[in-house]
Amino acid sequence: MEQIGEKHMDAGKNEQEPLTTGEIAKHCHVTHRGVLKWVESGKLKAYRTPGKHSRVSIEDFLNFLKEYNMPIPEELQPASLLTKILIVDDDRGIVYSLRRMLMMENKYNIETAFDGFEAGKKFAAFRPDLMILDIHMPALDGYQVYANIRNDPNNKNTRVLIISGVNEPKEIKKITDLGADGFLQKPFSNEALKEQIKHILG
Repeated sequence: MEQIGEKHMDAGKNEQEPLTTGEIAKHCHVTHRGVLKWVESGKLKAYRTPGKHSRVSIEDFLNFLKEYNMPIPEELQPASLLTKILIVDDDRGIVYSLRRMLMMENKYNIETAFDGFEAGKKFAAFRPDLMILDIHMPALDGYQVYANIRNDPNNKNTRVLIISGVNEPKEIKKITDLGADGFLQKPFSNEALKEQIKHILG
């Protein structure tokens, strides 16, 4: 399961410092033995230290991830090159699914929130380029979150994509009348979401 608020490499590990097989296992969410098998099979290029430990350069690890179509961990990408997206939904399953799918694109820095109050805090700290916002949540709902954001002129450049499972025409009209940058009705496909994001962000 994904961890919220992972830090980027530029705030921690030096970009030129090689990775251990243990670190790679953590990045890829596999066992240490699994990483050793990649090395032994030649899929993952590695070298031996004088102490007989395997090390992998950042460049070789990134090449490996790209070759086998695996997501590049956020902390191994320069934060300045990533589009920041905040996903807000009280359904954790949806949040994790969207996060996982978008991470596979290797071009987004993802944060998540599970209610309106947490969304406000995350928004202020994260300053996302796009917020994917569920409209119906307990306590502080998406309508109020959206209003709070739009009432602050400092947020004028933040795009908002609203998602909701409503199917009543009056409710749908209420949502579209908000003037958000996009609206997707649940359930929706991964491709539909990608197309909406591409359309909104240009």
